[in-house]
Amino acid sequence: MTAEQLLTAGLPVGASRSEQSGLAETLRSSWAAVEHRADDMGRYFYGTLFRLAPETRELFPVNMEVQRSRLLRALVHVTQMVDEWDELVPFLQQLGRDHRKFGVLTEHYDAVGTALITAIKEFSEDTWTPELEKAWTQAYGVVAEAMHVAADAERGPASWLGRVVDHKRIGWDLAIITVQTSEPIPYRAGQYLSVETPQRPRLWRYLSPANAPRPDGILEFHVRAVDSGWVSRALVAHAHVGDTWRIGPPMGRMHVDPESGRDLLMVTGGTGMAPIKALLEDIAQRPEQPRTQVFVGGRSWDDLYDFGSLRKLSYSNTWLDAVPVVEDEDAASGAERGTLADVVTRYGAWADHDVLVCGSPAMIRATVSRMLVAGTPLDRIKYDPFTMD
Repeated sequence: MTAEQLLTAGLPVGASRSEQSGLAETLRSSWAAVEHRADDMGRYFYGTLFRLAPETRELFPVNMEVQRSRLLRALVHVTQMVDEWDELVPFLQQLGRDHRKFGVLTEHYDAVGTALITAIKEFSEDTWTPELEKAWTQAYGVVAEAMHVAADAERGPASWLGRVVDHKRIGWDLAIITVQTSEPIPYRAGQYLSVETPQRPRLWRYLSPANAPRPDGILEFHVRAVDSGWVSRALVAHAHVGDTWRIGPPMGRMHVDPESGRDLLMVTGGTGMAPIKALLEDIAQRPEQPRTQVFVGGRSWDDLYDFGSLRKLSYSNTWLDAVPVVEDEDAASGAERGTLADVVTRYGAWADHDVLVCGSPAMIRATVSRMLVAGTPLDRIKYDPFTMD
């Protein structure tokens, strides 16, 4: 089944792009009216799901507090994207393959769809109409069809096991954790993986390897403890050598096209440095390397925790140049001052470059928005907006 067939499977026959755009706008307006009650809606959603399909309760952690409206929000997010063809289909296909690790069955998709629509209907109250129900049903049909078709077609493992072989604290809130899998995971440099750890069973977190694929199955992860991050805080403080992790299939669209012929711009902050390091390692192994400019930002110099290794790499590779960026007034660091969005656009529009942006959702939004205003073509910019702790 093609991408276009997947997207039109749940839509009216012959639906045009403008009709799909109208459907997406209807869904966004509907959700905006109830989003302020998302936590209550999340509890209602899970209660409905577990009543319809009690066996799905085993797919979730014992303590549902951290889960709350997460799945509901994710479902709404992708359902609202029915007009964003190129973005939606590859993500849904990856998500479907990823959900194999849970043992998700076709009938579970039906139960989730019913719970989703029931929850939104309940909290929409008098604003709910038959037209809205039809719109949500059609859009969710697109999501479910794309996911389970991709899952059914996948023949590789649903997950892999890995053993922690090193745990290094880089500060009170940051650790570099090295895991070795029993067999190499077929990811591409720049992609991310979901992990389940003994510290937080059934709470999966997405992490990006900081190295290109290696025959020995070594994966280096950079983990920062974030506020309310049950998984990240546990990993930074309590992960131990010898722990066994379960690792899901690769996801994400970050990559460097070897056939592009264009120079490359990379913009990163925080632990977004991890996929950038993996991409640079992959580029260094190629016969030819594009001229590559990397901007690494943080509030202070201490936030640029791995800039030293990047600078060392640039000294031995003439195709690479690295620029540190800080927001404070630390004159001794020699870094550019300002936000990443400020500094990158100060250098120009980068219209003739391929652009990769990695970091927090807020940084990605700010940087991409400023670059678009500055004149960077949207189709030259790649980033992965799907993150969760």
